[in-house]
Amino acid sequence: MTSEEDLIRLLHERHGAVLWAVALRTTSDPGRAQDAVQETLLRAWRHPDALDESRGDPRPWLLRTLRNVLIDDWRARSARPEVLYDDVPEAGDRTVADHADAAAQTWVVAAALARLTPEHRAVLGECYYRGRTVGEAAAALGIPPGTVKSRTHYALRALRLVLEEMGVGS
Repeated sequence: MTSEEDLIRLLHERHGAVLWAVALRTTSDPGRAQDAVQETLLRAWRHPDALDESRGDPRPWLLRTLRNVLIDDWRARSARPEVLYDDVPEAGDRTVADHADAAAQTWVVAAALARLTPEHRAVLGECYYRGRTVGEAAAALGIPPGTVKSRTHYALRALRLVLEEMGVGS
């Protein structure tokens, strides 16, 4: 064992409990407290002259360094808000729209629609994409409302079959 390892071990034995208690009381988080104590001991290892006992007790220096570490940690967390794991959506529970998925779905639906008859595409375009009522779609297409209803029914069935053939859906 080197003298540096002995120094850190001795510092931890003499001052670790006090540093831990102060850090835990300040942060209320055992993980952050442990990190702060480790960072304090690391800084002490980098500045062995501050620990020279001929200059007096090193505890005030260690406590001041711990205070600085905790302030630095607080400032860093204030600048970057912490994301708790409870706030992160699961893969199947997305709360933010995924534009790549939407784009892929659009391409798949467009490819499936291209495989339908022109009449089926037209009625789906009027009723679903333009949001028109049966009466409005009938007027726009120049066909009776009953025909719009039946074409919509058969167009949706055909679209479902095409999507299944493409490996999409249930």
